[in-house]
Amino acid sequence: MRKDLALAAALILALALSWLTERTPRPLAIDAPAAQFSAARALVDDRVIARVPHPVGSAANAQARDYLIGRMTALGLAPQVQRTDVFRVFARAPGPDTYAGGGMVENIVGVLPGRDRQTPALVLMAHYDSVPSSPGAADDAAGVASVLEITRALKAQGTPARDVIVLITDGEEAGLLGATAFFERHPLAHHAGYLLNLETRGAGGRAQMFQTAAANGDDVALMRRARPAPLASSLAVFLYRRLPNDTDFTVSDAAHVPGLNFAFIGQQFDYHSPSATPDNLDAGSLQHMGATALGAARLAAFDPALPGRAPDQVYSNLPGGLFLAYPVAVGWGLLILAAGLIGMAVWRARRARTFLWIDLAQGLGAAGYLLTSAVVFLRLARRATGVGMGFLDQRQLLAQAGLWEATLLVIGLGALTYAAASLGRGRGRFATAALSILAGVACSAFGGWDPIGLGVGAGGAVIALLSFARPAGVAGAWSGLLLLGLAMALALQIAAPTTGFLVAWPLTLAAVLAAASGLGASRSPWVTPLLALGAALGVGWVLTYAHVVYLGLDLPELMTLFVWLAALVIWPLAQAEGGSARPRTLALVLLAAGFALVAVVRFAPPWSPRHPRASVVEYVQDADTGRAQRVALTPDLADWTRQVLTADGGAIARADLPGVTTRKVWAAPAKAVAAAPAELTLVSGPGGRVQLHATAPAGARVLNLELRADVPVADVRINGRPAALLAHLGHWTHLRWNAGPDGVEISFLPPGPGALEVRYAATTEQWPASAVALPPRPAALSGFDLSDSTVVTGQRRFTWPAPAAKTRP
Repeated sequence: MRKDLALAAALILALALSWLTERTPRPLAIDAPAAQFSAARALVDDRVIARVPHPVGSAANAQARDYLIGRMTALGLAPQVQRTDVFRVFARAPGPDTYAGGGMVENIVGVLPGRDRQTPALVLMAHYDSVPSSPGAADDAAGVASVLEITRALKAQGTPARDVIVLITDGEEAGLLGATAFFERHPLAHHAGYLLNLETRGAGGRAQMFQTAAANGDDVALMRRARPAPLASSLAVFLYRRLPNDTDFTVSDAAHVPGLNFAFIGQQFDYHSPSATPDNLDAGSLQHMGATALGAARLAAFDPALPGRAPDQVYSNLPGGLFLAYPVAVGWGLLILAAGLIGMAVWRARRARTFLWIDLAQGLGAAGYLLTSAVVFLRLARRATGVGMGFLDQRQLLAQAGLWEATLLVIGLGALTYAAASLGRGRGRFATAALSILAGVACSAFGGWDPIGLGVGAGGAVIALLSFARPAGVAGAWSGLLLLGLAMALALQIAAPTTGFLVAWPLTLAAVLAAASGLGASRSPWVTPLLALGAALGVGWVLTYAHVVYLGLDLPELMTLFVWLAALVIWPLAQAEGGSARPRTLALVLLAAGFALVAVVRFAPPWSPRHPRASVVEYVQDADTGRAQRVALTPDLADWTRQVLTADGGAIARADLPGVTTRKVWAAPAKAVAAAPAELTLVSGPGGRVQLHATAPAGARVLNLELRADVPVADVRINGRPAALLAHLGHWTHLRWNAGPDGVEISFLPPGPGALEVRYAATTEQWPASAVALPPRPAALSGFDLSDSTVVTGQRRFTWPAPAAKTRP
């Protein structure tokens, strides 16, 4: 019973520690000292910028631009507007097709002069455009407001050592267009020496510094000196470099301007959502991001020199606000220390005659069972929610994010305690194997055939049959887990050394506990409290990382890693002893409770005026055939959406919508309306150059073009500038142009006669005036993205002759 109480105390303390670590600070009032960051002051700007949705090219975005010009003028930044058309080919697009975005942007650029106007400058960057239908109070009015407040605080401190360039970009949501325009063409781009970018992906949570340039040793040194030190880790930087995600920092990094990228990612239901209003923005999150970025900005602005390039460091936060960083080579010393402590622990346990080598082998097997069972249980939980994997699908989980995270936590804890209890009891291995198989089979009951779930479940069953034939002692079993942890830490130290701390730190803590307690063999009265305290610290730290991964990736199976890391430090408290059945009963209760919560997540409607269900309806008309459709781009249909689709008497069916989306949509026939088509012309210009000019109809803000040539072409240009389009013969190039009145010109040199297929979709952000009007939406339903728009589609096939032969004079 004493171990049970210690385990419960350790888990409660770990949860409390994790909660305290993730809690946002108190926002400072509007009358806070001038040199400090005040969320209340920043919120004044946020409320103006995020008054209404303001995507690039919209009238509302122009109003936000004018307001920002006034604010930057008042700060003495002498702002100028960089107005230019720009495009960007997306390097991380999936498949062989080419994807690009472009349009007219209006960046706002100002300078806070420094003492030395020639030395490289510090750049403070954020974007002021929002996505359609979202006010963007977080993404990224919060970043813009923070940059203005940071600039004011820097100015209040005195004249910085160098210029501080305030770069408020446009068109980030359309494909990082404003940042691309600045770093490709603005004269101040060559003056940039270091950059801080402020972003968000949600409306709450503590701010993370999640991205640096390569060779970040000096960046880490700056963070270590900053007050307050940011939440940051070398693991986040390693992972983000490999994820298909981008911010404006991607562009500055490609331009070889080093720096730091900040964001908060909590309350992700509000990401790109109509609910992203200033009232729903967590002022504590704004305070944390602004104060953290100000600490780094103050050093970069006033230090004699900017951070240079130095070898990458290993770094992470520790409980209590500590920030630990060290060179990669130190990781080897940490592994040697852990190995020595494990060896000492085994030596002490053997002297106490509590260690058997067969128990060690069974401990390795129990670790394998824990990994496989946690994967299959968590995978089953995600599939059993019935929620798809698309962005709009996941909103059902985001609307109940706290409940869903608690569900995964309970299931993960159930998997851990079940593996530990089964090993200690040593009976019922067939039931243990059957549970794993059953979970694997059940994965296919939700969402169709799942060979991964079945395979992992079967693997867990095999491990159970081999490992749980006899009771194992705690000392040998725990040593098996520690040796597996040592092997994993060694592998990471070799393959990805900046990430190795994630295993090495809890492993070293566990090794200290093991050495001090003789792998749990010591009967001293202080051993159990020591194990509980160590487990609380280790699990609390692991939970903070699990929380970040939970927020950033909808892949519950990844939580298995953190279940296993927690097991390293909590195992001697979790494993049953003496064949006791009680721990296994408790584990089954936890698993049952977890899946009961899954049922609540699935069947209890989460929608409310605060968390409204998304609806995306469009009126789509083919300009060539006159055929019109009412379509819905959401994965499922609310009653309101069904009413909209059937307003003209048509039946709802699944349909393809080329040029608008690559996914199937819900569609019903509609009455044709007066809708002007896009204007497409193709001419052969001087030197055999073929020129396609595309202009959206009046009022349309977005023009999607899909292009495919039947011959290889060369020297492709957009509005006269080189572009890597039409690069793969036989595959489509997808260009999203945020339409201006002048349209876009795409030209190229063909080798001879050929043809170009063009499909277009022009979007006007209003419902057709002559169509049956949209009924009022229920309070728990909201328009999303380009909902309530009119889309005019069409296609053309252009041909051109062989270029005229050159004649000799």
